[in-house]
Amino acid sequence: MNACSSVGAAAAAPAKPAWGAVFALALGVFGLVTAEFLPASLLTPMAASLGVTEGMAGQAVTATAAVALVTSLVIATATRNIDRRWVLLGFSVLLIASNLLVAFAPSLLVLLFGRVLLGIAIGGFWTMSAATTMRLVPEAMVPRALAIIFSGVSAATIAAAPMGSYFGHLIGWRNVFLLAVSLGVLALVWQALTLPRMAPSGANRLGTLVEILRRPGIGLGMLACIMVFTGHFAFFTYLRPFLEGVPGVGVNGLSAMLLGFGVANFIGTSLSGLILQRGLRLTLLLMPLAMGAIGIGLNSMGTTPLGAAVLVSLWGMAFGAVPVAWSTWVTRAIPDEAESGGGLIVAAVQLAITTGAAAGGAIFDASGAHGVFTASAVLLLMASLLIFRGFRTPRVLAAS
Repeated sequence: MNACSSVGAAAAAPAKPAWGAVFALALGVFGLVTAEFLPASLLTPMAASLGVTEGMAGQAVTATAAVALVTSLVIATATRNIDRRWVLLGFSVLLIASNLLVAFAPSLLVLLFGRVLLGIAIGGFWTMSAATTMRLVPEAMVPRALAIIFSGVSAATIAAAPMGSYFGHLIGWRNVFLLAVSLGVLALVWQALTLPRMAPSGANRLGTLVEILRRPGIGLGMLACIMVFTGHFAFFTYLRPFLEGVPGVGVNGLSAMLLGFGVANFIGTSLSGLILQRGLRLTLLLMPLAMGAIGIGLNSMGTTPLGAAVLVSLWGMAFGAVPVAWSTWVTRAIPDEAESGGGLIVAAVQLAITTGAAAGGAIFDASGAHGVFTASAVLLLMASLLIFRGFRTPRVLAAS
């Protein structure tokens, strides 16, 4: 990063934090992630209503993730001449339109189209989240603001599945998506009242992505990011069969443990802003190190329900700081192209989700959940070593 870029990035930071806008974005995140997770808890009634198999209805999730991946790479370029306020409001409009289409979908095709709109909103929002945060609060407060925004993810992780299932039984799955519409409308109104005008910044060309990856340390950072998220999603995807097969947890115990994971994840996300103020590189290093150690611990000490519950909750708490840390890294390492850098992070995470689930499945078939957790732990420890040996952040975060 050259000196001119640094000056331009610093000039974009406001003197006073716009906390109202930050919380409005957090509500938008809650709405987006809730909508993303709802099909998982409503799959059976959705499939029955549309006259398709559950496997076909499950493509609603696949469509959203695939479109989010593509959107993350092109959205900054596609909207390079548009005020970022209007772009962000547009994502909330897409959230509302998506939920309306799903709620009234007469066929699977219409439902999938609605989920495509959601994928655009999710991929676009996460691409711009770090860059937008830099323009809403002073530089020293960016980690705290990102922690608030990402708390919307943790809250949705806790609430979406159980609430979707509960209300789906009471009022039907279509009405659940109508409730999600009201959430999107609330987020849109709040954002319209609080988001300031934000002119586009940076080059925002497709070639910019390649140029960013060629910068010193960026490619290595992206590799470490992919390794950390792949290790996590390999673990999380096959957590249920491990808990059912090793400590022998029943349905109620499983629900309690997953709730514990979600609550611990929310706590970890909420505390991440304070942790990051002590040191970005230290956080990037310690979180995967802790997760790797927990993965090993689950293989040796997770044979009882209590032991497994404690370790799973600790994993959730450690992972809570990971997305916030990597988003903060983008704001520090690529402040002049934070939107394009954010797109690369989103793409890296989507790739990690796919890789972690696919590779984890092959390992699970060959050696069971123990093999998956061992491989996940090894990958996370390797990521920690990579960060320790060859990865440097531009500077330690200043305390706010």
